[in-house]
Amino acid sequence: MAHLLIVDDDRSLRQFLDILFSKDGYQVFTAETGKEALKLMEKQPVDVVLADIRMPEMDGLSLLKEIKGRWPQIPVIMITAFASMDTAVSAMREGAFDYVTKPFNLSELRETVARALKKAEKSREGEPKGEQIVQFEGMVAKSAAMRKIFSLLPKVAQAPSNVLITGESGTGKELIARAIHRLSPRKDRPFVVVNCGGIPANLLESELFGYSRGAFTGATREKKGLFAVAHGGTIFLDEIGELPPELQVKLLRVVQQKSFIPLGETQEIEVDVRIISATNRDLEKEVLAGNFREDLYYRLNVISIHVPPLRERREDIPVLVQYFLDKYARQMGKKVEGISAYALKALEEYDFPGNIRELENIIERSVALETGSLILPESLVLSRSKRQEEGDNGQKDFRITLPEKGLDLEELLAKIEMDLLKQALERTGGVKTEAAKLLGLNFRSFRYRLAKYNL
Repeated sequence: MAHLLIVDDDRSLRQFLDILFSKDGYQVFTAETGKEALKLMEKQPVDVVLADIRMPEMDGLSLLKEIKGRWPQIPVIMITAFASMDTAVSAMREGAFDYVTKPFNLSELRETVARALKKAEKSREGEPKGEQIVQFEGMVAKSAAMRKIFSLLPKVAQAPSNVLITGESGTGKELIARAIHRLSPRKDRPFVVVNCGGIPANLLESELFGYSRGAFTGATREKKGLFAVAHGGTIFLDEIGELPPELQVKLLRVVQQKSFIPLGETQEIEVDVRIISATNRDLEKEVLAGNFREDLYYRLNVISIHVPPLRERREDIPVLVQYFLDKYARQMGKKVEGISAYALKALEEYDFPGNIRELENIIERSVALETGSLILPESLVLSRSKRQEEGDNGQKDFRITLPEKGLDLEELLAKIEMDLLKQALERTGGVKTEAAKLLGLNFRSFRYRLAKYNL
């Protein structure tokens, strides 16, 4: 018997849903508040949660975050009387399975709960023992490296210290910074993002610290700096390694003194901000090379978090693929439900130079173009720049000497093509999508050539 938990502060609605789903054969539990629901879940196994978004004390989105942090495998369906896309998107972003609106369409409500239960059962049956998929603050992972980071973040969030997040572009450094802020005592205050590499150096100082009217030509009004905007909250300095030397000195003063002077002013402004920085550079090497101040580096790097690239945690690829697939299928209203084994294998063997950001873009495009219920290898578009570069290098000195008596060009080309097709298949263990990539062919063209030579 499936266990369904209904969380709503409306007593009559709880009773109605209790009767409805009890008749359908569910074991139904009810809770009036989010806190009551969490206490019940600590003692009682639950398969699916149906929770109202608008509740006193702990609202539905807060309850959703708690459940996904502690029981990520349990689907949560949100109930809302406000059928706005903003509410729905917020719930989906935090990991909700789906949402239903009041007044209910009973058949739709029953179907949604049944789908959620089916997904929960499938997840339990298909998850290997000892390997746990964790969904945490809008991120999802299965690898031990990422689960370790997830377990560390609540502790980091409670400390007041500055944090430096390192890792390649596209690994999710900003998501981790946002998670730290949301879990911290500063969560109700601003979270301000500054891309230190995306703002010209001559404008960055005024963006960070602000200026008074008349401070320079064109300063027709006073502007509040981003440090002042972030007062009481968190400022995220992305690509901190791109910060010009002259601004490193001024940032050091803010870090040390908790104050700064806007352009054109003489009075210091005190600020209370937590600084989280991120970089894809090796800042230690930058310090040794004289490109980054050593004292600033140690001030920013009180707590260090390194995010490994996707190629070093390939077990996360299937989990992320399904996560993005579900996300974009919902957004686009498409019935794309999964990915074929060959397409998934192609992704698992790809190096992802753009990391998670690249994977998300690939899946979004695939969902947009796919007409069936599964993503097929033909729908995947992987970066070929590296392969083409290798191919060009290998072809520069390729040359066949024409025999004096001549040759049958068609026959020679056919033999070469057949031989290369066989080699590609042998090298990839018969995986056609990978063999096609080795030869610079799309999947349809590769399949045509196999049929042509009866391979």
